[in-house]
Amino acid sequence: MPIRKGDKAPSFELACQPGETVNLADYLGREKIVLLFFPLCYSPVCTTEMCTMRDSWDHWKNLNAKVFGLSVDSPFVTARFRADEKIPFPLLSDFNKEVTAEYGVLYEELRGFKGVSKRAAFVIGTDGLVHFAWVTDNSGDQPEYEQVRNAVAQAP
Repeated sequence: MPIRKGDKAPSFELACQPGETVNLADYLGREKIVLLFFPLCYSPVCTTEMCTMRDSWDHWKNLNAKVFGLSVDSPFVTARFRADEKIPFPLLSDFNKEVTAEYGVLYEELRGFKGVSKRAAFVIGTDGLVHFAWVTDNSGDQPEYEQVRNAVAQAP
């Protein structure tokens, strides 16, 4: 079952590029956080999502939230995708699929690929609780960015 609004956000540590990690515990309870799970780097819909975030980056920066993208791609792929698309926030590799499973957003199978992240968005407040949770089973759907921004603005 996916993490829901009101749940305590699970902490984790994931690679953002080979040899470098991000530990969510460094931010939990201190800063607002946006977690964007997406199926695969370089796929058309995922590229659109990450580039939409990039192209509206000033809106997100003004909300003083830490934004992280997460996929099951290797850290080599997430780092390259981030560089190629000039994504201004870290893209984390959940290659072992542990965090994606813990957040309850792991497809058993998506178009022949086993163990891929569902598209999902979570907003975590400075209280460490989830204030917005959106998960879709349709990999072609995009998050409602305005809803995510509003949740960030309203979270403590």
